[in-house]
Amino acid sequence: MPGWMRWLHTYVSMLGLGALLFFSVTGLTLNHPDWTLGGRRRESTVRGRVDSSWLKLGPDGKSADPLRAVEALRKQQGIPGLVDDVRDEDTVLTLAFKGPGSSADVTLQRSSGDYEATVVLEGPVALLNDLHKGRHTGPVWSLLIDWVAGLLILVSISGLWLLVYVRRRRRSGLWIGVLGAILIWLWFLLGVR
Repeated sequence: MPGWMRWLHTYVSMLGLGALLFFSVTGLTLNHPDWTLGGRRRESTVRGRVDSSWLKLGPDGKSADPLRAVEALRKQQGIPGLVDDVRDEDTVLTLAFKGPGSSADVTLQRSSGDYEATVVLEGPVALLNDLHKGRHTGPVWSLLIDWVAGLLILVSISGLWLLVYVRRRRRSGLWIGVLGAILIWLWFLLGVR
């Protein structure tokens, strides 16, 4: 019985090793936002024009084809991220793009199709931190985070099961586990307000 559990623990641990390293390092950079590690915030303003027929208001009071405008903006300016907010007003259409480590605010003039976009790239550390949090990453990355969490739960349970099975280490291992849980709880009680 312990043979297959040891196999499971070993190979599931190795499968999750890269993810564990990634989330450990980004946990440190999240906890220390002043560690820029050479990353610099870059902000730029770009201008251009899209087909104004995509921006005309229809009878329902909405733009005719804002998706075509979004795709044109991506193609012309390489604007990253997903559209997070759309504000449909009489004379302008305003789009907010959000992505991991990036954002862009675009104002499109309905009559002419002219636009102005402010694009912000926060740098590689911010990108990694947003990936860690699953912020503005979309459903595929969210699924990966859930998969990694499940993997780490399986590693923890199989490690605990192996500890319980090994009589020589059972008592000391369980006491160390309980001590670790108590220390975390005390740290929370004393340090978090």
